[in-house]
Amino acid sequence: MNYRIERDSIGERKVPADAYYGVQSLRGHENFHITGRPLLPEFIESLAEIKMACALTNYNDKVISKNVCEAICQACREIMEGKFHDQFICDQVQGSAGTTINMNANEVIANRAIEILGGQKGNYSIVHPNDHVNRSQSTNDVIPTAGKITAIKLLKKAREQLIRLDNALSRKEKEFWGVLKMGRTEMQDAVPIRLGQEFGAYRQAVSRDLIRFDHAIEEMKVVNMGGTAIGTSIDAEPEFVKNIVPTLSMVTGIDLRQCSDLVDGTQNLDCWAYVSSVLKTCAISLSKMAHDLMLMSSGPRTGFGEINLPSKQNGSSIMPGKVNPVVPEAVSQIAYLIIGNDTTIMMATEAGQLELNAYEPVIFYKLFESIKAITGGIQTLVDNCIMDITANEQHCRDLVENSVGIITVITPYVGYQTAADIAKEAIRTGKSVRTVLKSKHILSDEEVDRILVPDKMV
Repeated sequence: MNYRIERDSIGERKVPADAYYGVQSLRGHENFHITGRPLLPEFIESLAEIKMACALTNYNDKVISKNVCEAICQACREIMEGKFHDQFICDQVQGSAGTTINMNANEVIANRAIEILGGQKGNYSIVHPNDHVNRSQSTNDVIPTAGKITAIKLLKKAREQLIRLDNALSRKEKEFWGVLKMGRTEMQDAVPIRLGQEFGAYRQAVSRDLIRFDHAIEEMKVVNMGGTAIGTSIDAEPEFVKNIVPTLSMVTGIDLRQCSDLVDGTQNLDCWAYVSSVLKTCAISLSKMAHDLMLMSSGPRTGFGEINLPSKQNGSSIMPGKVNPVVPEAVSQIAYLIIGNDTTIMMATEAGQLELNAYEPVIFYKLFESIKAITGGIQTLVDNCIMDITANEQHCRDLVENSVGIITVITPYVGYQTAADIAKEAIRTGKSVRTVLKSKHILSDEEVDRILVPDKMV
């Protein structure tokens, strides 16, 4: 393999001659074999958007030349189009608040810009990773801003799936409105309810999640670009600090806003804990719904058997014909993953010291994983489960008619204790509430038939 020699403040290193990354990326790659997972494409593209916006702003401030600016912008556009992603060699989890990530971007962009200008990779006298690509910036404003732009992109995709789930549940609410079933509290018979009402309740929870997602996206739009190292804007021209966020908004197409207090925006990461809690809340609601679907579809002969989930794959390697509720099971597992990630994010958010929190890499790693997991989970829940659920309407009605819970509607006429005695006798004898009640002659048969109408109990 051919090499070129690069040097940094640590010393000299051989770097593969054809590599777009440089010595600082290589050191970070060697130091942090942590997750084995490369940076997300969306995150790499967000970094390129930031570097382009900074180059444009620096050029307008006349601190870099036109040809350097244009070369940097072309390199950034190519990265945004998906090129050179394999040159981002750093792990998602690393020390130094993401300095390796930032320098990896600076070096790849610089070396591609050098090529565009006719030079050889590594000739940083043409375009320098720090002096040109990283001009007026710090890892401490670039990395959190890239994280927020990436989070917005991912959250919007998740939100699209939530809208699909909301629509699917709305259709099922209407479809199942006429299906009467037994409601249960604490896993015991309660009083009748419409199956459509249950799906309507799931939809309401999703509607609240959509509102929370909107708030989370707005939270991520506030960035600390221009704050440089600790929020005091050291080494950045006043015009750069003023113009970088509007320029970045233009490049990304996202209505970003600069922190009103850049010191606060650099040292405090409570926004990440908030977004993670939004994901966790959504995941909990989805998991609760998944458990309900598993219960209502249990059987097919010895469980509730009130609904049928679509059959998607064999459920057993030994029991022929067994079909498991694989999609709801996956949704609950995603919830457990997100809850665990939320704990990591909370601890990392709390762990900052003084002017900086160095633990953003693990926050991003876990937050992005949570967003992508919930996006995929919702998509399969809609496509492979909710859309094709059917109801066993007659079985649901039979369970209602033979339940003891319907005695509740008799209580205002005969009193709580008498109703309880009738319920206990029905349970003991296996007779229906209607039969026991008529045998007591407390009410006339006509009154019993008029009152015990399950459809009127909902």
